[in-house]
Amino acid sequence: MWLCNLLGRRCFSTLTMLRPSKGILATIPPPIPQAYQWATAYKATLERPLLDMSQGVPRNPPELELQKAITDATSVGAWGYCPAEGELSLRESLVTEMREFYSSDDPNTVDITPDDVAITAGCNMAFVAAVMALADHGDEIILPVPWYFNHQMTLTLLGVKPVPLETTAEEAFLPSPQKCKALITSKTKAIALVTPNNPTGAIYSPSLLAQFSNLAKEAGIALIIDETYRDFITSGPPHDIFHPTNEWRSHLVQLYSFSKSYRIPGHRLGALVASPSMLTHIKTVLDCLQICAPRVPQIALAPLLPSLRTSIRDMAGQLQHRHVVFRQHLPKEWKTGTPAETAGGYYAFVRHPFQGRTSVEVAKRLAVELGVICLPGGFFCDEDEEGTQKWVRFSVANFDDEKVIAVCRRLKEAETVFSWKLDV
Repeated sequence: MWLCNLLGRRCFSTLTMLRPSKGILATIPPPIPQAYQWATAYKATLERPLLDMSQGVPRNPPELELQKAITDATSVGAWGYCPAEGELSLRESLVTEMREFYSSDDPNTVDITPDDVAITAGCNMAFVAAVMALADHGDEIILPVPWYFNHQMTLTLLGVKPVPLETTAEEAFLPSPQKCKALITSKTKAIALVTPNNPTGAIYSPSLLAQFSNLAKEAGIALIIDETYRDFITSGPPHDIFHPTNEWRSHLVQLYSFSKSYRIPGHRLGALVASPSMLTHIKTVLDCLQICAPRVPQIALAPLLPSLRTSIRDMAGQLQHRHVVFRQHLPKEWKTGTPAETAGGYYAFVRHPFQGRTSVEVAKRLAVELGVICLPGGFFCDEDEEGTQKWVRFSVANFDDEKVIAVCRRLKEAETVFSWKLDV
């Protein structure tokens, strides 16, 4: 401090000349704060409150028994470290849940053990750890477009090239294994999928995921599947990749989040499933980035997962109902991008009706003038991806029926208030 006082302005000037890395300069800033910034211009009233359908946030707090368990866990020595891979009790409990969830009738057909599981400080941390363990600077990872922006941001930050795999509304935003195969080069280290998808809400079928699994195995690359929203699929097991005959440990890295299903996003808890040999390297990354995931929610959740199954099933049914309500009341000029039978999870991807207007222009005016916060499709692609610029993402999980309907009414208002030409 005495040196800074002595040097005065010269010291200040030196401090302000720190140079960010090339990776951070190449990475887009976090998109959600931009949407919230637009919303600060809206003048909310009791009759016209701000309606936030941007970030995917559980509408309700955790179940009371989980709230109590979290409180109790703070008094059982949870302030110390645990292994980098997480509490064994939670890994064992999660494996039991996965065997039930991924099997039609016999849990023994799901080949997962606690040695295949690492607990992470959120699902984004799981993705970062997987990429750092798999790819070097200059390597490539294939991402379907529109992509989850945090995945693209992570790759860019680490100097890994995101290779876009185009999807279209005409194909229900489902990625093509054939098109993906054509993108694989000597630099490709992985294909990264999200299902149910963020932002489109598209649910990838078991057969489609099996095709991608076989493609990755044949190409000798990793298949990363982010299944943050898997618990909200009501049509049966999402896939059978974990069946013993599929040799999944040779190529699969599966990611999961406790945030949405158990409604504890602030406690930052996720999971990563991979072969024990791959986890050896991933744990090295985790030891550097997180030391260990938060212990309190781990200790609280471990004994409760079986008893919380009913709550999750109920929430899945509520989400499915919310999608129905949203589609029923969406103005006819606004079109959803995925058919009802292949849509789910938290999000609806909607084509706006305004001629010659970008998704950013539309989302900004919705927030500023009508108090509806959503995310423009431009946040989920490169700037030059024209196909995604007609789309906006709504998180239908955030509200009850009444507020979902209120959002739809304001979208109808926009057609008049904005005075823009509509697509014919």
